[in-house]
Amino acid sequence: MSTYRSGAGDPARTLHLLWRRPDATPRRGPRPGRSLDDVVTAAIGLADAEGLDAVTMRRVGQALGVAPMTLYSYVPGKAELLDLMVDALYAGMPRPDRSGQPWRRRVSAVARDNRDLYTAHPWAAEVATGRPPLGPGLMAKYEYELRAFDDTGLDDVTRDASLTHLLDFVRAAARSAAEVRAARRDSAQSEEQWWAANGPLLAEVLDERRYPTAVRVGSAAGAAHQAAYDPDHAYEFGLERVLDGLAVLIDAARAGD
Repeated sequence: MSTYRSGAGDPARTLHLLWRRPDATPRRGPRPGRSLDDVVTAAIGLADAEGLDAVTMRRVGQALGVAPMTLYSYVPGKAELLDLMVDALYAGMPRPDRSGQPWRRRVSAVARDNRDLYTAHPWAAEVATGRPPLGPGLMAKYEYELRAFDDTGLDDVTRDASLTHLLDFVRAAARSAAEVRAARRDSAQSEEQWWAANGPLLAEVLDERRYPTAVRVGSAAGAAHQAAYDPDHAYEFGLERVLDGLAVLIDAARAGD
């Protein structure tokens, strides 16, 4: 699998494109009756259907019915296009008013919204965002999600770190869930079918005397989930532990520690 990261293109050009500055796109030659948003939408459609490796200027041009070289009159290359794709997803996320809800419910909703994003667009979880695309979508997302920690007493640095910790967990959980879906697709077996077929084989080779704890715990977990790994259970369990950890920080902040 290729490694993708945001912020890999020309920073000035990318920012101009993200914010739709009038001077954002080059003026080389005539343009067809398409817009930058059309290009981004076509690229997202390809990524959703086939993954990020499928997003090339040639394939995007084919999806739009234009010559690949035409796309360079809109974006300099794939690196800048990737930032536009990610920011467009962020811009489309729901942002209902949750100001009257307890902090734990607000933060859980932020996690759920991001999980839903990754479920609908699995490729987004593959993009490393250590250098985030500072477009309007990201800024609106960041502003909204930080407010989930309003009235918690956390200082600004801790609030940012708390949000980052939450989103890192969600992204990791989303990647694990995508791996399970890929295994199902490639093997043409559900987790229950795989467990039913391989559970007895595993029981034959696992030495209960040598690995007593692993055999006991693994058998109990496998029987409970009917799978070696249940991404939904892992997400729900992990989210509660993240929230429990944040509660320690918030309780201390409110107490003036």
